[in-house]
Amino acid sequence: MPKAKTREKMNFGARLAELRKERGFTQLELADQAGLSRRMLAYYEGQSEHPPTTHLPTIAQALGVTADELLGLAPIKRVTRTKDSRLQRRMQEIGKLDAQDKRQVLQLIDAFIEKGQLKRKVQRAA
Repeated sequence: MPKAKTREKMNFGARLAELRKERGFTQLELADQAGLSRRMLAYYEGQSEHPPTTHLPTIAQALGVTADELLGLAPIKRVTRTKDSRLQRRMQEIGKLDAQDKRQVLQLIDAFIEKGQLKRKVQRAA
């Protein structure tokens, strides 16, 4: 059985894909965060053994790592992953909205929370 590659010995594309998945990003989400197209990110993950020097800082920043960590020159610091990192990122984006839009989003979220609470009460009563 072949030895599993350590992350530091992986090529750039494999390391990028693993970090993206570990951080809970889809290709499209990471591409948006880094200012790339999904197709370009997929190329970097699959075909490229050499990092895109012009996009390296933005990709590293979006993943929450240093460029050295992304390149495999430094060990990657483990992050404690939230249960739903996609939800966490959405909440951060909501925080950037203006006050009126933020209020509307929060009202919508509150309505779903209340619906869930009512549903659980009905289930317990039954």
